[in-house]
Amino acid sequence: MKIREFGVEIWMNQYENHCKYNLAETCVESLTIDQLLTMAGKKEAIISELLPMKLTYGAIEGSDRVRNLVAGLFTSMKKENIIITHGAIGANALLHETLVEPGDRVVSVLPTYQQHYSIPESYGADVRILKLREENNFLPDLEELKSLVGDKAKLIAINNPNNPSGSLMDRAFLEKVVEIARSCGAFLLCDEVYRGIDQDGDGFTVSVADLYEKGISTGSMSKSYSLAGLRLGWIAGPVEVIQAVSIHRDYNTISVGMINDHFASIALENKEAILERNRNIVRSNLAYLDQWVAQEPRISYVKPKGATVALLKYDFDMTSRDFCVRLLESKGVMFTPGSALDVEGYVRIGFANNPAVLKEGLAKVSEFLSELES
Repeated sequence: MKIREFGVEIWMNQYENHCKYNLAETCVESLTIDQLLTMAGKKEAIISELLPMKLTYGAIEGSDRVRNLVAGLFTSMKKENIIITHGAIGANALLHETLVEPGDRVVSVLPTYQQHYSIPESYGADVRILKLREENNFLPDLEELKSLVGDKAKLIAINNPNNPSGSLMDRAFLEKVVEIARSCGAFLLCDEVYRGIDQDGDGFTVSVADLYEKGISTGSMSKSYSLAGLRLGWIAGPVEVIQAVSIHRDYNTISVGMINDHFASIALENKEAILERNRNIVRSNLAYLDQWVAQEPRISYVKPKGATVALLKYDFDMTSRDFCVRLLESKGVMFTPGSALDVEGYVRIGFANNPAVLKEGLAKVSEFLSELES
């Protein structure tokens, strides 16, 4: 099997450890173990639970505790609808491996997380790309989606909130996407790793797993919950899909780590405290970014409604990679070039890190922009 290089991951691997201001980071400012246990309010009790833990294989599909907690993030899911994976990246890979065969029509949006089109391409699928456009606020054109889906699509892959644009499909919009999927019986896979930290309300957009009998949601502890180091994610969907995924999962996962499962359970039992912290970070940081964009005449964007990322459009005659490399080398600030996301002319910023890092980093970017103009 041949597969394209993963643009974002190659960029991160090459430069992430060589920057002073990492504005390419896509997770909300990571929690320490001490912060997590303090939020839980029973630090000593949790430590005492860990010390006698025997580090054998954990529950194969995830502990009942964590699966029930993940199910609680939805309105119609039960434990049987949940399987625990090695991050959302593992969840997405397993679903494509399970559902996609050579010749199947798969419709994916772009830009999105590259897994959702490169993996099915590698399996010989007939992948149709729906380009998200700035003039549509990076939301799918529903008529174009309907045309690409036709009566043959087996799988539609979307991402909500969207990475890298931060665009957000609300319930009414998602119901229209569901109608299109249902018209041909396609599975609807929605990568929902940023769910819970939207800019408005309680931060939770409805999940496709709660809207559609063939809707499948993937998520993780990484982005919205600030615990990427746990490497724990999940699939929520129809029982028959979970059972089919389990067959493939046995070949590459066995179980996630017992400690990872344990800490994820603690976090989800205290999700209100974590998400309140994280919504405060993303909302205040985005307000600052919005002010900064308004003051930079050569930078524009569509203001995100969710997620931790935005696409910044720059008005300079250079490739996005050249822009990012020169910025990194001269100012120590790291963005992600749009070319790594198959969308040239933009750079992706992650704005949910430490507020001081964001403010200092953007000041350095302003210096860089001034030097480009001179």
